[in-house]
Amino acid sequence: PDGRRMDPGPDQGSGFIFQPNGLILTNNHVVQNGEGGKITVQLLDGRKFAAELVGRDERSDIAVLKIDATNLPTVALGDSDAAKVGQFAFAIGAPFDLPYTFTSGIISAKGRTNLTGSRNYEEFLQTDASINPGNSGGPLCDLDGNVVGVNTMISGINRGLGFAVPINIAKTVAEQLITTGRVSRPWLGIGITGLEENEQRRALFPGVDSGVLVESIDRDAPAYRSQLQPGDVILRVDGQKVSLARDLQREILSKSIGQTVSLEVWRGGRTVTIPIQTGEHPDGLIQASSRMQPIPVVPSPPLDQPSRQLRQESSLPFGLAISEIPGVQGVKVEEIAPGSPAEVGGLLPDDVITELGGRAVLSVKDYEDIVSSAGSDRALMVLVEREGERTFAILKP
Repeated sequence: PDGRRMDPGPDQGSGFIFQPNGLILTNNHVVQNGEGGKITVQLLDGRKFAAELVGRDERSDIAVLKIDATNLPTVALGDSDAAKVGQFAFAIGAPFDLPYTFTSGIISAKGRTNLTGSRNYEEFLQTDASINPGNSGGPLCDLDGNVVGVNTMISGINRGLGFAVPINIAKTVAEQLITTGRVSRPWLGIGITGLEENEQRRALFPGVDSGVLVESIDRDAPAYRSQLQPGDVILRVDGQKVSLARDLQREILSKSIGQTVSLEVWRGGRTVTIPIQTGEHPDGLIQASSRMQPIPVVPSPPLDQPSRQLRQESSLPFGLAISEIPGVQGVKVEEIAPGSPAEVGGLLPDDVITELGGRAVLSVKDYEDIVSSAGSDRALMVLVEREGERTFAILKP
């Protein structure tokens, strides 16, 4: 899907009143340019109100408005988790500036993800109820009139592919926006991919069929302060099996900030259990003073003839040259031969290798010893520090 937001022009869309004191739920993209008293709401009876923006959340595309009115009629918010594929649904909105248009169809899918190309967690209801530009922020309802989603995106025009934010997600976001004006989310700070979603990665881990691979760990993240490592495959979260990236994201988002979760992890042919305390996602937040300091960067000295000779002699198997740098724990990748196993495996110049084949690397000699003991035909996993994050590469002879 092209993930097009459904508004007929800038700053126009739909919404619905969910509390009688004038609280309105809509999409963030409908109101994001209307801060500073520039948002106008028109009701069914024709009355117009200047609306206050209570809060908006770009990640979920949800916003809450407030108008100065009381005893307003409201919609009933349903349970999107209980919604079933195939059940009837209807949408209300203002497509193409035609207010209060009613269309019907079914919920044709649940849990749609990866529609916008964002790395953010996504979960949409899909419906074939006819919705078009202008429906953004309007309700998707079941046959009892309960709102089960907030219409948000379409694929093309009138193709029967509309997408709505589940109302359970919208309710959680709205409650936080009303209470604090922003949304707090639990966070581990890891880059992930599901092995079932990436055949190339899956081939690197023949000992496990399904799970979520830890690709990288952010330096300021809760996971950085835990025993989790890049190259680990997460199998379960608090006993709940995870197979796809969205499974892990959903499980973590269901936790509280500061809650300790137990990760069952496959590492090097065995299963280990790793506890991690979730943190608050840093979006829009100033980092605390306990923020970890970056690895010190020591500028390399000019390459005189002796140092050139030393670097040449430190060229090691897999097509890379490394060096030891004072104050840095690990060895630094200086050069990589084009087309070498190091380049193919994903290593980059200036990477700092901290572990090879499950063993710590503190010196060039450590590296040599590990490569020598592993044999010439064995693939090795390399853990590296790269521009403020931990990641990994696979070196194949």
